[in-house]
Amino acid sequence: MEIKVLGPGCSKCKKTEQLVQEVIKETGVDATVEKISDMMQIASYGVFGTPSVIVDGEVKCPGKVPKKDDIKKWIGK
Repeated sequence: MEIKVLGPGCSKCKKTEQLVQEVIKETGVDATVEKISDMMQIASYGVFGTPSVIVDGEVKCPGKVPKKDDIKKWIGK
């Protein structure tokens, strides 16, 4: 599974990345997490609000910090 956290590095983006990492650790899911901060690359996903989370190429959470329960649903746990 491939998870991407999109955001320029603001506190909400950092919190989102932290939550994703925590859920992966808690659930034991085999996933790689990539932090993308380049605005051109973020725009290439059609995302205009950050932070955003992309799971296996699908935008799951544009423009807000997700809840842990939502992240668990996205990764199938």
